[in-house]
Amino acid sequence: MAKVAFLGLGVMGFPMAGHLIAKGGHEVTVYNRSPAKAQAWAEKFRGKTAPTPQAAAEGQDFVMSCVGNDNDLRAVTIGADGAFAGVKAGAVFVDHTTASAEVARELDAEATKRGFKFIDAPVSGGQAGAENGALTVMCGGSADAYAKAEPVIAAYARMCKLLGATGSGQLTKMVNQICIAGLVEGLSEGIHFAKKAGLDVHAVIDTISKGAAQSWQMENRYKTMNDGKFDFGFAVEWMRKDLSICLAEARRNGASLPVTALCDAFYAEVEKMGGKRWDTSSLLARLER
Repeated sequence: MAKVAFLGLGVMGFPMAGHLIAKGGHEVTVYNRSPAKAQAWAEKFRGKTAPTPQAAAEGQDFVMSCVGNDNDLRAVTIGADGAFAGVKAGAVFVDHTTASAEVARELDAEATKRGFKFIDAPVSGGQAGAENGALTVMCGGSADAYAKAEPVIAAYARMCKLLGATGSGQLTKMVNQICIAGLVEGLSEGIHFAKKAGLDVHAVIDTISKGAAQSWQMENRYKTMNDGKFDFGFAVEWMRKDLSICLAEARRNGASLPVTALCDAFYAEVEKMGGKRWDTSSLLARLER
């Protein structure tokens, strides 16, 4: 059992923090910008709450965070009453936010100055993965810090791997989002084409999903896509945030991402259609306007 703080109780953080108690058996203190959400979590999982990130982090062996973006992450770590002011020497800070590799390196340097370790550890698997404790966790940081943190992360992870130095977790999450965007657009065009060709979409997918075209998106999203239902997972506005991080990093490292840029533009069209909160499979909706 470890003493753990968890900062950020959104659709991902709420169940992740719960698994630390229910599956991990850890002693958990949470912080959330909305105190009511933190209180609801504490009542459900019989954990503790703290009024600030700093108070939550004090005396803990591990501090986990899962917030919105780079600015939210800076606010909760090095802002007023930020967690970094409370993290004890020798502790490990694990950040599950999908953010830039740049902010990961910045916070790692600050953590090193203060005498504790930092791991960037964005996740994939969506709300369902968080609720089922079956997330994929992509980590960047030192081997010794990862070795300490991995057994704790295991409470909500199906797959957890150290990919390299600080920032490597975030860079790997960028690869993940690049791959997903292209797959969803391909699946959208395939379904759209099948409909225009007068084919039975269910029969087509049942057939091609047994071959090389198979993907997680096909297996889990084609039926809802075909029915025009787009409220099953990761929101378009979140995907656009992630793709903006990918494209910014590509400008820095010289990578060419023409399909990713195109998909981002397509998602911008979906937002204009009112689909900001639709899930990412809604790329089909722009084809069927």
